[in-house]
Amino acid sequence: MTDTLKVISPVDGSVYAERPLAGWPEIDGALSTAKAAQAAWKLVPIAERASLCLRFVDAFVAMKDDIVPELAWQMGRPIAYGAGEIRGFEERARYMVAIAGDALADIAPGPKEGFRRWIRREPVGVVLAVAAWNYPYLIAVNSVVPAIMAGNSVVLKHSGQTPLCAERFAMALEKAGAPDGLFQVLHMSHEMTEKTIADPRVDFVNFTGSVSGGHAVVHAAKDRFIGIGLELGGKDPAYVRADANLPFAIENLVDGAYFNSGQSCCGKERLYVHADVYDDFVEGFVDLTKKYKLGSPLDPETTIGPMVRASSAAFVRGQIEQAKRAGARALVGEAHFPASKPGTPYLGPEVLVDVNHQMDVMREETFGPVIGIMKVTSDDEAVALMNDSPYGLTASVWTEDEEAGEKIGERVETGTFFLNRCDYLDPALAWTGVKDTGRGATLSRVGYEYLTRPKSYHLRTKTK
Repeated sequence: MTDTLKVISPVDGSVYAERPLAGWPEIDGALSTAKAAQAAWKLVPIAERASLCLRFVDAFVAMKDDIVPELAWQMGRPIAYGAGEIRGFEERARYMVAIAGDALADIAPGPKEGFRRWIRREPVGVVLAVAAWNYPYLIAVNSVVPAIMAGNSVVLKHSGQTPLCAERFAMALEKAGAPDGLFQVLHMSHEMTEKTIADPRVDFVNFTGSVSGGHAVVHAAKDRFIGIGLELGGKDPAYVRADANLPFAIENLVDGAYFNSGQSCCGKERLYVHADVYDDFVEGFVDLTKKYKLGSPLDPETTIGPMVRASSAAFVRGQIEQAKRAGARALVGEAHFPASKPGTPYLGPEVLVDVNHQMDVMREETFGPVIGIMKVTSDDEAVALMNDSPYGLTASVWTEDEEAGEKIGERVETGTFFLNRCDYLDPALAWTGVKDTGRGATLSRVGYEYLTRPKSYHLRTKTK
């Protein structure tokens, strides 16, 4: 096992950064420090916690000019879109700070003669956040800011592809004046991460990643009674009804399918379109897809960058070829994008038709810039196909009939239901999934429930 983490940039295959992996003595010291820091931090008033977190946000946003190109080098996001993640980070962080006082307030069940009673939200303790690379700041902030606001300390283990993102959090919190041990970064191997999860000083784990990674986290904690939040795979569907605003639906669904090179847990991966508008929808979708510019993420003109690594692009190419062998038709073709080359992370966006649910591209998570489009003839058929999946993070319906759309939403098995929108995370709503997409929730006031535990106070005020 190597003791050095190397970040291989998808831009050109170079080693962009190297970091030593933490051994157990370093991890052991970090956990003890986190435990001690949390014991003091939980006594700090919420208003003071909020002041620290807002200073942290300000310090982080001030680093934008350094963060954007650094992000492109680490995971391939075009610099044209890098600032968007910083805006999303700021929106989520400020919202969770703003609602903390109300979300964490004591719950009073009502008066009772001779007694005082309330329920208090107590911090769980040390939160281990294990974050993914595809939206490295947005994913991490979902755990870090609410955990600190709730009175916990945090240890962040970021993806081996984006370790510098974790360090940016640490730099900003240091500038904000965070007390020692409140937030720490550990670059760890899978083995050390599993050992850390099993350690009794860790009180909660928030993991974002693959389904297999989620199983590994649960297995590591099998002998412990701690909370585990899991946001795992997705195969998010959309249904375009016959009465949809077609140009609007096409514009938004193309973006939902290909933004971040399709490497989004809530990106659109399968579309169901009513037969009455199917041909026009497909034609418009293909035309817009062909307008993307694939290239280096450091080029301001690039609108779709490389995937995170060559093996990921090869996996997507494999799904496309498997579907084509089974009868699917590719309407764009890799040759349309000169930068798209096998053996590299660069892969042009693709549209597949004549697909079905016997093909992996319509069943298994793709996490890349390809979309399968199926024709349907009714709402019932669309709902059945949307639910025919082991995943359930988000789903969307595109229609001018709000009432009909809402009724469809009640039948779709998903964590978030969208009407005429997709691929967006509102911090006022719980971010959660069903089936193999995971369990638990982040953001909104519901997210605070997972980062705290209820403690009941039952005081008798009269003894005579």
